[in-house]
Amino acid sequence: MEIRPFEAGDEARKLRVQRELFLVGRQSGRVVAAVMAGYDGHRGSVNYLAVDPQYRRRGYGAMLMRRIEELLAARDSANADVLAFYQRLGYAADDVVALGKRLIPD
Repeated sequence: MEIRPFEAGDEARKLRVQRELFLVGRQSGRVVAAVMAGYDGHRGSVNYLAVDPQYRRRGYGAMLMRRIEELLAARDSANADVLAFYQRLGYAADDVVALGKRLIPD
């Protein structure tokens, strides 16, 4: 797995759009973990999750993921009802890989 910093400008863009879905974990004032997510009105996605190598295996990544999942679930509270509706119509989950394309050139 490659761990890399946020790309130049990512933080500034995220702080302009859905800034509440950009969380950082601090230890003694130092940023040691971060997660960035988005919500398009239909589904949520986690775009970045990073933990400083010196602070891994302490639960920080899991803590950030739990919190970001709570925030995303709160935005999509009717999703369970929608899923039940589709299941009644015979729809089922597919085992698929979602791909994305960056639309903002850097």
